[in-house]
Amino acid sequence: MPNLIPIALSAHILGIIVWVGGMFFAHQALRLAIVDVLEPPKRLALWVATFKRFFVWVWISIILVLVSGLWMITLYPEPPVYMHIMLGLGIIMMLIFMHVFFAPYKKLKKAVAEERWADGAKALGQIRLLVGINLSIGLITSIVAMAGKFYL
Repeated sequence: MPNLIPIALSAHILGIIVWVGGMFFAHQALRLAIVDVLEPPKRLALWVATFKRFFVWVWISIILVLVSGLWMITLYPEPPVYMHIMLGLGIIMMLIFMHVFFAPYKKLKKAVAEERWADGAKALGQIRLLVGINLSIGLITSIVAMAGKFYL
């Protein structure tokens, strides 16, 4: 049987890069550029279109990260502490994303479709806050993944 660890690790890393990198880009670059260029109704419509595409990639990333991570952690008789931290933080990130997807994103789509711009702005504000939190957790988790074995 071939060694599946490089494949699992590659899938894990790609999932993290897509998810965390996408959040960083959206939160730190796209969000600010949109405010400079578009009027509020157009901003909200652009966010709905952007999230529609990006969230597909987040779901794929979650599956890759969760399946590969759980499989790799089972390879250790006693996984190191930093792996448990990564798993815990990753699950928190997944739960936050699911909340974003099923609550404020759903409200944002509905508000934009009905041209209720104030409600859309409120939903987008919730998404921005939660993506900021998830981005912070994702960056911390990435540091734990890369340097945890040196600290813990």
